[in-house]
Amino acid sequence: MDKAILTCALTGVLTNPKQHPVPVTPAQMAAEARDAFNAGASIMHVHLRMQEDGLGHMPSWDPDVAQTVVDAIRQACPGVIINLTTGVVGKDISGPLNCIRRVKPEIAACNAGSLNYLKIKEDGNWAWPPMVFDNPVSKVQQFLDVMHECGTHPEFECFDVGIVRSVTMYLKAGMLKPDMGRAEYNLVMGVASGMPCDAALLALLPQWMAPNSIWQATLIGRAEIWPVHQKTAELGGMLRTGLEDTFYLPDGTRASGNGALITQLAACAQRAGRAIASPAEARQMLGLHH
Repeated sequence: MDKAILTCALTGVLTNPKQHPVPVTPAQMAAEARDAFNAGASIMHVHLRMQEDGLGHMPSWDPDVAQTVVDAIRQACPGVIINLTTGVVGKDISGPLNCIRRVKPEIAACNAGSLNYLKIKEDGNWAWPPMVFDNPVSKVQQFLDVMHECGTHPEFECFDVGIVRSVTMYLKAGMLKPDMGRAEYNLVMGVASGMPCDAALLALLPQWMAPNSIWQATLIGRAEIWPVHQKTAELGGMLRTGLEDTFYLPDGTRASGNGALITQLAACAQRAGRAIASPAEARQMLGLHH
């Protein structure tokens, strides 16, 4: 069985650092990345935050912020692979495209289909106004064009079963150029209106992927995600966690940071009899150029 590539999702999209201790500044991002790197993560999934006082819970698409954060992570973690977020609602994708062009990450997320992005409270009220995370094929193609221009490998984010099947169609249609690396599916489970975090469902999904593709699971939730991480490791998937996805360790206690979460993820791989891939091995497995 392939070695396991570990990815750390360092910080969330909108998590307020005053409520939950997530990294925001370049120094904080670098320190958290270093802990995760030392625990076995070869890839850092990077979200960018506004750096002004009081705005650290808001996303940033400032290429200068992207450059500063990514440089700090690369300096702290020699040889690390950067995976840059791109998710944005609406037709204007100039922000993420400008960031890709500036930092030229080896990997970038490519949200592969639209989703009604919903969450309901116990009292029946919406947690936020219902919205559509819109990712039509034309938008996916725009991202792929710029990723190709920058030598960036797309990681196709799949929030639902139909999106997994759509990616397989994108590949058949030739949307992934031969020099963009191996086809990679990221199964995002645990978004309230997307696929549930369920080991039985996870086991069914690889059959709907293209031959010779690679896949990983992003599991969002609390302690209940860890048995599904274990199943991912046993099925041959690649593994991802971090403060973007959970604050909780398998025993239900709060994680002290990204390093503690990646330590537990590495243990899942080891229990499945899989060694942890180094950055160089991860590059080879994914077909990266750098």
